[in-house]
Amino acid sequence: MDVRQTSLPEVIVFEPRVFRDGRGYFLESFRQDIFDRHVGRTCFVQDNESYSGYGVLRGLHYQKPPFSQGKLVRVVQGEVLDVAVDLRSGSPTFGRYAAQVLSGDNKLMMWVPRGFAHGFVVLSRTALFAYKCDNYYSAAHDAGVKWDDPSLGIDWRLPFGDIRVSEKDARLPKVTEIDPLSME
Repeated sequence: MDVRQTSLPEVIVFEPRVFRDGRGYFLESFRQDIFDRHVGRTCFVQDNESYSGYGVLRGLHYQKPPFSQGKLVRVVQGEVLDVAVDLRSGSPTFGRYAAQVLSGDNKLMMWVPRGFAHGFVVLSRTALFAYKCDNYYSAAHDAGVKWDDPSLGIDWRLPFGDIRVSEKDARLPKVTEIDPLSME
């Protein structure tokens, strides 16, 4: 498995080796030893999956401490633009983001650490999105920031009119309206 940095040092992309032949393909979608070497010891406790159509944007979500979550995300079918935004208090990269196209074809996975908001937009007709979380979902700690906050300057790679968000996500605050996340 190849591992590479993004524009934010803590956000990491994993590229599994894909073995293809006439029957299809095989890959290791997760290896604890490789993950530990590049991220640190992590215990995943919950796997999630979503299915969405073109233009659906889910995010930018995070959970407040003590229920912060790290996520290892991937696309099984389709293509998305995946985004992680640094919301950590005192971080030199606070308010900056890393973006990566993830698809069923490229098989890339992205590690979104605790203290980062996460979101994605579907670039293909549909997408099946899967991710592992290192903490349980807590509705009481659920939070987010506005996907189109001008201070973030995220290029979602779709025409504005094609993007569809939930009512909840449309009402999220801007980064300047939240308290940065203390990760102690």
